Amino acid sequence: MEKADRSPVTVADLGSQVLISLALGDAFPADPVMGEEDASQIRGNATSDIRVALHAHLAELMPGLDEQAAEAALERCTDAGGPVGRWWTLDPVDGTKGFLRGGQYAVALALIQDGAVQLGVLGCPNLERADGRTGSIFVAERGGGTWELALDGELDATRVRVAGISDPSRARYAESLEAAHSAQDEAMLIAERLGITEPPFRLDSQAKYGLVARGDASVYLRIPRDGYIENIWDHAAGAIVVTEAGGRVTDVDGTALDWTTGRRLTRNRGIIAAPAAIHDAVVAAARAVLVARPA
Repeated sequence: MEKADRSPVTVADLGSQVLISLALGDAFPADPVMGEEDASQIRGNATSDIRVALHAHLAELMPGLDEQAAEAALERCTDAGGPVGRWWTLDPVDGTKGFLRGGQYAVALALIQDGAVQLGVLGCPNLERADGRTGSIFVAERGGGTWELALDGELDATRVRVAGISDPSRARYAESLEAAHSAQDEAMLIAERLGITEPPFRLDSQAKYGLVARGDASVYLRIPRDGYIENIWDHAAGAIVVTEAGGRVTDVDGTALDWTTGRRLTRNRGIIAAPAAIHDAVVAAARAVLVARPA
């Protein structure tokens, strides 16, 4: 179905959030959760197709889970965030349009404590690995590096690092597949200013952060359109995945991402993720291209 902001939500979004919320509640009962979805999409309509399908799938995965408990797990994910305390932020299916078209999507979970991301996990079921198989999980812990694991269990945990380049012209950048999500024309001008000649990777979801973390792409550009303010759950996990792999993640002005401002990054605009060696050059190019554009 379509949400109020005209973005899609599926049984998978809601079901994923229920399962992760329940698991977090079992493991960390005192920790609040900030999730993208809530029960408003199904509340008050006991016979809606999406509600019926949601509970049917959940019953297969968790026999005995009653509908009230499932919907309470959705409702639990309403934390407002802020500068103090420990809480999780969850995007149960990041890149729902990619999921619907059979492309890239991610399950993104991050732990934030006193305004700093401490842990990030990205599950990317359709992301191809270097060994030709499909499906990766990226795990990053503050101070512990970034590691890639295989969804199929065929790959031992491997530490990944951003591309080891110092010349930005050798970079290849990643950006959103949806033109409405990022100003692709301005991203192209930034790339031209840096001397980048390789075509961009265009894909949905925080899988782009995974590409940067393991060096397949060198830069992730998310150039804001029409004053759009980013959601925290769309970037927290990906940001630490890149940072712990040796990269830097800021907004397009080079300002650190501020995780203390509630559910949205109200003090930032857009995203630039890149290896530390070229990050300043990318920010400078972005400033030069965007200088004439109002914030």
